[in-house]
Amino acid sequence: MSKSDFGLIGLAVMGQNLVLNVESRGFRVSVYNRTTETMKDFVAANSDKNLYGAETLEDFIDSLERPRKVMILVKSSAGGDPNERDAVDKVIDSLVPLLDEGDLIIDGGNTYFIHTERRSKDLAEKGLLFIGSGVSGGEEGARKGPSIMPGGPTSSWEIIKPIFEAITAKVDGVPCVTHIGTGGAGHFVKMVHNGIEYGDMQLICEAYEIFKRAGISNDEMAEIFTKWNEGPLESFLIQITSKIFEEKDPETGKHLVDLIVDKAGQKGTGRWTVMNSAANAVVISTINAAVEARILSSKKDERLAAAPILDGPEAAVTMDKEELVQKVHDALYASKIISYAQGLDLIQEVSNVHDWGVDLGSCARIWRGGCIIRARFLNRITEAYERTPDLTNLMLDGFFTEILNSNQQAWREVVSLGVLNGIPMPAFSASLSYYDAYRSPVLPANLLQAQRDFFGAHTYERTDKPAGEWFHTQWPELIED
Repeated sequence: MSKSDFGLIGLAVMGQNLVLNVESRGFRVSVYNRTTETMKDFVAANSDKNLYGAETLEDFIDSLERPRKVMILVKSSAGGDPNERDAVDKVIDSLVPLLDEGDLIIDGGNTYFIHTERRSKDLAEKGLLFIGSGVSGGEEGARKGPSIMPGGPTSSWEIIKPIFEAITAKVDGVPCVTHIGTGGAGHFVKMVHNGIEYGDMQLICEAYEIFKRAGISNDEMAEIFTKWNEGPLESFLIQITSKIFEEKDPETGKHLVDLIVDKAGQKGTGRWTVMNSAANAVVISTINAAVEARILSSKKDERLAAAPILDGPEAAVTMDKEELVQKVHDALYASKIISYAQGLDLIQEVSNVHDWGVDLGSCARIWRGGCIIRARFLNRITEAYERTPDLTNLMLDGFFTEILNSNQQAWREVVSLGVLNGIPMPAFSASLSYYDAYRSPVLPANLLQAQRDFFGAHTYERTDKPAGEWFHTQWPELIED
C-alpha cells in the first residue's frame, strides 16, 4: 500500500471538507475518527478519491509517509487555566507513543493559544514538531480554500508548507497562508481575527437597525448592501448581508431575517480576545462592544420585561434616504477601520511580549481570501505596513487618516442620530470614542490621577515639572455629618 502524504483526525463537516480539499490537490490522505462508522461512511461516499480510512490509530499512523503530518480537528474546551486539559490533549497523548522523532502534529481547531504554547513545549521535549493553526472560512472555505494561520517552529512550517499553500484560497495567485510566528502565534492571530469579525458583524447590524428605524425595507437594504459591495466596503460580510435581506421564508413568504429571534450566540473567541486586551492593556473598545452586544441580546426575557418600564424616545429617523445611506456608509467604513486598527494593535503588543515576530502586513495579506473578514481594503492594510513596518497605529497611515478625516463628520451625525432616537449603537459609538480619545492631546485623566492620589496616595506627575518626577498632595480631610 502506498503511504499517504497527510493524515486527519476528526471527521465532522469541517474535517471532511478539508480532507476533500487536500485530496483534490493531488495528495493522498489518511483519515481516522473516534466513531469508526463515521469514517467508513465518509470513505465509502468518496470511493473515487485517493483516501485511506483507518480503524485504529496504529493503522492510521503506519499509513503515513515520514515525516508524518497529522492534523487534528477536534473541538477544544480548555479555557484560561494553562493546566486544563481537554479532548485535544487526549488525542495528542494517544498519538505520542506511535510517532517518531521529527513527525508533525497540527492542531487546526479554535484553541486558546496558551494551550498551544504548552503543547508545543511539551512535544518539543519529546522530539516531535507541533503547529497550532487557525483555519478560517467555515465549511465552504475548508472545501474550496480557507485562510490558514499556522504558528510554531519554522522547521514545522517548512514540512507542511507545500500542502497548506496548495489548499488555501489564492488572491492574485498568492496563497492565503504564511508562517505567522513561533509558539501560539497562529492560534492567537486567529482568535483576534475572530474578534475583528465580531466587530465587523456588530457594525453591520447597527447600520441595519438605523435603516430599519428609518423605514427602509429589506428589499431596499438588499440593494443598498449590493451596491456597497461594489465599492470600498466590498467584503464577504457585506455580500452575505445583501443575500440575507433577499431571502424569503418558503413557509410564510415573509423575509427570513424578520423571523429569526434576536438572540446572538458565540463560541468564546470574542471573549478570549477581550480578556487578552485587558491583560495586555490594549484598547479594543469596538470588539468589546460587539461581545457585550451579543451578551445583551441573549437576555431576551429581561429586555422584554424592561421594554414597557424604561422610557426612551420614539425612533423616527426622518433624514433624506439617500443622505442617510451615504452617511451610514461613511460611518461604517470609519468604524470598520477602527475595529481592524484595534485588533492589529493587540496582535502587535502580544507578539512583542512573547517574541513571536508576527508581521501585521502579512496577516492582512492572508485575510484577503478564504476567511470570514476578507475585504477589499485589506490590500491597503498590507501596503500600510509595507510603507511603515513600525506603524504605531493603522489610523496614522496616510490612506486611512484621509478616510477617517473625511468621514468623521458623517460618523458623528450617525452616532448622534442613534442616540437621539434611542437606537443602541455600541460599536459605532465605541469606535468614534476611541478615535476621539486617540486624537486628543489632553484627556481628563489629570482629574482621575488627582482622585487616585486623594483616596490612595498613588501620586501624579506635573505639567510644569520634568517627566518621571512624582508628587503627592496632602488633600483636605473630608468632614462627615
